[in-house]
Amino acid sequence: MKEAIQRAVSPVLYRIERLDEDRYGYLLIAPMIIVLSILAFYPLARTFWVSLHSDDLYGEDPIGAFDGINTYVSILNGDTNIVLNHPFFSLSDPLSSALVVTLLITLISVTIGTGFGLGMALILNKEFRGRSFARMIVILPWAVPIVIQGMMFYLLFQPSISFLVEPLHELGLLSQNPLVSSRDSMVMVILVDVWRKIPFIALIIMAGLASIDQSLYDVAKVAGASKWQQFRLITLPLIKPVVLIGMIFYTISSMKIYGIVEASAGCNTVPTLTCLVVDTFRLQRWATASAIAFITAVIIGGIVMVYLVQFRDEVGE
Repeated sequence: MKEAIQRAVSPVLYRIERLDEDRYGYLLIAPMIIVLSILAFYPLARTFWVSLHSDDLYGEDPIGAFDGINTYVSILNGDTNIVLNHPFFSLSDPLSSALVVTLLITLISVTIGTGFGLGMALILNKEFRGRSFARMIVILPWAVPIVIQGMMFYLLFQPSISFLVEPLHELGLLSQNPLVSSRDSMVMVILVDVWRKIPFIALIIMAGLASIDQSLYDVAKVAGASKWQQFRLITLPLIKPVVLIGMIFYTISSMKIYGIVEASAGCNTVPTLTCLVVDTFRLQRWATASAIAFITAVIIGGIVMVYLVQFRDEVGE
């Protein structure tokens, strides 16, 4: 029996040994790709199937009859009866629609957070006294739970408690009650998101900086290159792939933002895509919630694909 198994396995092992490095690598990660594909694509496919039905609010089944793409049409047309207090997208008032608010929060937060994270990484990568302690302190905002972060900024912008609201209101930077102003609340959410994720992007960039060969800087110094030229010609090109990876995770997280919004300003003041999903789900509108979730997943997937194309171009160069 043992010899028979060996005779059956030997040709397979022989073929595996003769594979080139690329095919051998694909073979090793194939089981993981299969498992992750099942875990990722089955829920997505199930969500899409549920979204093709109508909401059955009073029936025994969680979903109603097959309705095709009518739910998607209603959502994209801004039907407030479908998506509660705020439309998914509205041409008449874009800043009140969940899609525009989410994209604005993501764009501003990723831009500011990546810039500050890059600067922080460059500083913490230098040799100075107390660097280890500084690195530990920098990680703290990332380690604080999301709900606590939201409550901290909620109290910071609460007029009856905070000492910042009145002076900023007199300067015209805030309204008298920022928590009921959509503009001020969105600014607050962006501040929380940036404050929380700067350590994350900084750590990723620091890992990229640590991989740079220091002899390149020695050669640049001998050639008379300034600090700016060293950064522009050596540091930035070599850490671009790492920065793009960090921005991918940063963007995905910001597109799914919910906990910070709910714990600080509230979904009625700052409507986001995730808020719409949760609110419709709470009202047992399973089909509508599934449709919004699927659209959100498609949008995030499209953004990630743009990043990956840029990442491929950077690595190819």
